[in-house]
Amino acid sequence: MAMSGRQLRSLVTQRGEVELSIAQVPVMDPGEEEVLVRIDAAPINPSDLGLLFGVADMSLAQFSGSANSPVVTAPIPVAYQRMMATRQGQSLTVGNEGAGEVIKAGAKAGHLLGKTVAMFGGGMYAQYRTISASNCIELPPGTTAAEGASCFVNPLSALGMIETMRREGHSALVHTAAASNLGQMLIRVCLADNIPLVNIVRSSAQVQILRGIGARYVCDSTSPGFLEELIDMLAETGATLAFDAIGGGKLASQILTAMEAVASRSAKEYTRYGSSIHKQVYIYGGLNSGPTELSRGYGMLWSVGGWLLTPLLEKIGPAETERLRQRVAREIKTTFVSHYSNVVSLAGALAPAAIAAYNRRATGEKYLINPGLD
Repeated sequence: MAMSGRQLRSLVTQRGEVELSIAQVPVMDPGEEEVLVRIDAAPINPSDLGLLFGVADMSLAQFSGSANSPVVTAPIPVAYQRMMATRQGQSLTVGNEGAGEVIKAGAKAGHLLGKTVAMFGGGMYAQYRTISASNCIELPPGTTAAEGASCFVNPLSALGMIETMRREGHSALVHTAAASNLGQMLIRVCLADNIPLVNIVRSSAQVQILRGIGARYVCDSTSPGFLEELIDMLAETGATLAFDAIGGGKLASQILTAMEAVASRSAKEYTRYGSSIHKQVYIYGGLNSGPTELSRGYGMLWSVGGWLLTPLLEKIGPAETERLRQRVAREIKTTFVSHYSNVVSLAGALAPAAIAAYNRRATGEKYLINPGLD
């Protein structure tokens, strides 16, 4: 009898709703260069929520079905329904990354049989995943699936930011929402690699968290003296590149203003075009879904753009990508360690309290799905 397994799905309906459910689906046997993995752990990252919820208003979600097979429906605001039209009728798999044991392997992937691997490639909120062996990292002996489940998105994003810094000629970084799981990884990488890093957080409690793990430059964007503190830290580090997880609001503009203030300190004469130092902010997240507000008081040599991990990895090529992946595997219990506040089943991930918690995207509330749990 063919295998089947449970899988979390996200559907945009003709009624203009997002519908979340758990389906029983057939499990494909692996091809020559593929493996079949029993998934034991898959994290819920902010990057997963865009596919899971789309732009639905989860505050209006309705819950039905049974405890083991829940169904969640949430309306898509009228203003966003056109942008979601191409998803109508498509039941999509969710989950960028995960980890588990290889239970079947193709002829050219037999070396992974019985091994615990981390994977990247979508469809990880499921009991089983058939995937190319090239999308897997064999985890070091003694590493559990839970320890290796967050091997790709956050660790490679942290390393990718540093690669971007080096390739674009910068020497230091600014990072916002820096108390996040990714932010704490980036701090550890920069400490190990001796890279100056300015961390921007959103509360005094988060300042203390980051100082506790060794961060030297931390400032609170809600503090009355935030801009002056940021200017002083930029002057000391020389940072002219920022990665912004907030997206909306004034923070990107404030960072550019502070960078220009530092650059202008060494100006010998006034110019209406501002300093000759290029200032760059990359937006890679959307914790604030509102408009990005730019008050152009920082000359003409500046850029604000989007940043994604996958295009960067394509740009640097397979050999460099593999180098980064191997560093993650070696340091998965140290530099790239992840901590989870809750472990839930597939059905548990669709419970009202769980959705409310991980959709807040709050520091310290990172969820892990174990599809093998009842």
